[in-house]
Amino acid sequence: MNRNEENADARRVWAMTRDELVAAVEGLGFPAALGEVVAQYLGSPKAMQRMIAYLDQVKPRSEELVVDEMLAIRSEIDAWRERKASREANAKYNEILYAGLGTDEE
Repeated sequence: MNRNEENADARRVWAMTRDELVAAVEGLGFPAALGEVVAQYLGSPKAMQRMIAYLDQVKPRSEELVVDEMLAIRSEIDAWRERKASREANAKYNEILYAGLGTDEE
């Protein structure tokens, strides 16, 4: 599979998951526009699946609860990315301490 096919596949998955999220939001009596905004803000199919699971299990009664969970999910994702970047930077730093900068002066 080439990169164009992979990108098209990823877009299809994203669109299908977005549609599922919008349907779950509408199923609770909220406007489809809320589902669209939530999908865009979360960004990934995995995050949208987490939101769908929340909606199915909790069945929130207000838009505020939906938005609050959306923000919580996004916050967890951002914290994970930050930890990952920090670990990668720390690994590079340790590599430099161990091996040096690769200059002839060392």
